[in-house]
Amino acid sequence: MKAVTRYWLIPVVLVFWELIGRAVEDTDFPPPTTILVRMWELWFSGPAGQLFLTEDAIDNILPSLGRMFSGWILASVVGIALGMLLGRSRRAADYVDPLIEFGKSIPPPLLLPVFVVLFATSGPNGVLLTQLATIVFGVIWPVLLNTIDGARAIDRTYIETATVFNLTRAQRLRVVVLPAASPKIFAGLRLSLSLALILMVLTELIGGTDGIGYQLLQAQRGFDGAGVWAAIALLGTLGAVVNALFVLTERRMLVWHRQATRNP
Repeated sequence: MKAVTRYWLIPVVLVFWELIGRAVEDTDFPPPTTILVRMWELWFSGPAGQLFLTEDAIDNILPSLGRMFSGWILASVVGIALGMLLGRSRRAADYVDPLIEFGKSIPPPLLLPVFVVLFATSGPNGVLLTQLATIVFGVIWPVLLNTIDGARAIDRTYIETATVFNLTRAQRLRVVVLPAASPKIFAGLRLSLSLALILMVLTELIGGTDGIGYQLLQAQRGFDGAGVWAAIALLGTLGAVVNALFVLTERRMLVWHRQATRNP
């Protein structure tokens, strides 16, 4: 019953879209059934041995996901590590804060030409390194800033308790600081995951040779309206699925936090 209450608008919108699309009969605005058929033809009509994935799916969807998650994981590791350092060291933060304010204000797509020049001599991996660098640069800021905020906002009582028990700095970080900052960190990770998907598509549209964004561009150039909408629908579906899986993971990892907030 709860699911019906939350998602009843989706089928209503799809039915309305279907009716309008069939009435207009515009190839640039196909109905959802046409888009689903095109998605099946492009990516999900393969043999059972390939999990029904076509060659186009293997050559484009999997590389896109690989780039997105690689950039996100790398940015997350670096962002959390630097965030912990800057969040617990006011002196270090004072030196780095101007650079952070400057860096986070730069739109990541504007740095694509810079990364192309930097990695132009990297041979066949130049395009991949350019894409990863763009994703990492755009994704790292939510993780870094939320980690800094979380590390700074720790209750002083926790630190004093750790001092009483003679915990080393590494033990404080692992037992006290990191768990206390984890709700903020997960908030940054969730936001950065959405940004990683967006930047993945942008890098494939501008300078990619494969991927979902590249297929979307090729469909547009080939006047394949259904193919364009199929790529858009696939990206929306992937974003929703990835976000749902992340939320499920977050709830399991932070179950202690929810219990603490419910029972102060």
